[in-house]
Amino acid sequence: MDSSGRGAGDGRAVYEGPQAPEAFHRRVQEADSRPLQRRQAQARDHGRVRPRQEHRGEVDQVDKRDRLAARRVQPHARAEPDPGARAREPQAPDGGRRLKTSGADIRSKVRAIAANEGRYPISAQCRLLGVARSTYYSMRSRADRPAAPDPAAPAVVAAHAASKGRYGSRKIKASLERSGVTVSRRRVCRIMRENGLVSAYGRKRFKVHPGAVNEADVPNVVARGFGGRAPRTHICSDLTYVRVGASWNYVCLLVDLYNREIVGHSAGPRKDARLVKSAFATLSFPISDIEVFHTDRGSEFDNAEIDLMLEAFGIERSLSAKGCPYDNAVDESTNRILKAELVHRETFGTTRELRAKLSDYVHWYNNFRIHSTLGYMSPVEFREAGLSLPESSK
Repeated sequence: MDSSGRGAGDGRAVYEGPQAPEAFHRRVQEADSRPLQRRQAQARDHGRVRPRQEHRGEVDQVDKRDRLAARRVQPHARAEPDPGARAREPQAPDGGRRLKTSGADIRSKVRAIAANEGRYPISAQCRLLGVARSTYYSMRSRADRPAAPDPAAPAVVAAHAASKGRYGSRKIKASLERSGVTVSRRRVCRIMRENGLVSAYGRKRFKVHPGAVNEADVPNVVARGFGGRAPRTHICSDLTYVRVGASWNYVCLLVDLYNREIVGHSAGPRKDARLVKSAFATLSFPISDIEVFHTDRGSEFDNAEIDLMLEAFGIERSLSAKGCPYDNAVDESTNRILKAELVHRETFGTTRELRAKLSDYVHWYNNFRIHSTLGYMSPVEFREAGLSLPESSK
């Protein structure tokens, strides 16, 4: 360096010693204090939204790079999920991902913990299944003790046997209350489950394809007014089919709208006017007491032979609307009960056997079977009590 203070060949002014100008020292101090000021500003702005800067050139380039890098790492909200992400996810050993216990009851969880007691710690299983350890040990101790027999079990079994295996929990509860035994329906269900008792229930069956609709201009006199009728004045009827051996037979029931009593019945291999007249022949009261005879539009009901019989005894005819089984809902419901409680539980080799079992069932149905519509009374009991159904009854 020469005496003027310039470096040899570099073109820059270099100052040494105490003779350095004050301007040079000031520039050095400002350059050294700039990073410290930036750090202090960042500390003060932590947790606050910075004011919008008017000039883009003043935005800190370091912060901008950090924001761009974070945006590349996070996926977009509308981005499609990676199909291979689940496959690359590490699987939990021995049992898959996670045990779902939302649908399990507390007893099932306790049994699961006890079954795996030798493989896993009880505390870990209780924590995983959401069961308190005190609850687990309490239920385990109670499970070791034999359960005391329920004193109501013999009565429930006897009521089920008296109904010939047809009653469910509701009717068993009602029949026990009639005999002075009060039990809850849940308790009846538990006793039935422990003893393997089930009720008679309907099943979906093949339905015959309907034929041509009868277009006879006959009004619907009943008009779904199934309640508020006098005894033996309004009778409804319908046919149902039963398998007998290798062929089909048919059953005709006459139901009194007053108390849902089966006042007439017949069975045979043909569904014609003769089958309907056979059902009228089993009436226990004069046929002239009937005022209205309501049926669907089947040809077995709407024919010259039946018209002649109804005209002879002064009985008014009433037909359901075409394709509307709800207009004859009472008899349709009675046929469903007959199928569930007799037809689907028995086998019939001959028509004679069908008629015998049908007569036995009708006697039990009228005299002993309780009906929820009748206040859990039998039809005969309801009629002898002089009661009547409201007009809005179904």
